[in-house]
Amino acid sequence: MEFKQNKIKGFLMVLTFAFLAVGCGGNDFSPKPRGYFRIEFPKKAYQEYNQGCPFTFQYPVYGKIEADKSPGAKPCWQNIQFPQFNATLHLSYQPVTSKKEFNELIEDAHKLSFKHTVKATSIDEGVIHYPDRKVYGIYYTIDGNAASSAQFFLTDSTKHYLRGALYFNTEPRLDSIQPVLTFIKKDVDVMIKSFKWK
Repeated sequence: MEFKQNKIKGFLMVLTFAFLAVGCGGNDFSPKPRGYFRIEFPKKAYQEYNQGCPFTFQYPVYGKIEADKSPGAKPCWQNIQFPQFNATLHLSYQPVTSKKEFNELIEDAHKLSFKHTVKATSIDEGVIHYPDRKVYGIYYTIDGNAASSAQFFLTDSTKHYLRGALYFNTEPRLDSIQPVLTFIKKDVDVMIKSFKWK
């Protein structure tokens, strides 16, 4: 009886070692890359913003415009929410009353964009120039793990000024948000290209 039990124990030990040897096989000890969820993008379609402010533009149907409710928000400060992407495009409008104020607003836009230099790998400036509609400005492309990836301002250079800043409501990791960022930047481009002062 004891001999039979020893034989069974021996067989189980051999079987266990065989499973371990097979399970531990392979020479690939490299770490696996981090995976991300697949993102389903909606079809591109646009609608017109025309809600009592001195400007109009096209924005995506999957974006929701809400009045900015933060302390100190002024009339015509709007947020375009992208709930499925956890992103917000903040728009702040300011009427221009003097050349001095205009220069200060332009300088503020520059400072606010370059505030992200600490985390950004690069910040590029692109000129926005649509003289037929009197829409001028600068588009800041901010690369790297900065809190904001795109900012811009639009002006007619005499009476109107609008600043935009795109933020994701999550820890900025460019490698994970890049597909969504590319998708939303196309919407920002449509907004700027369709922008008109009233």
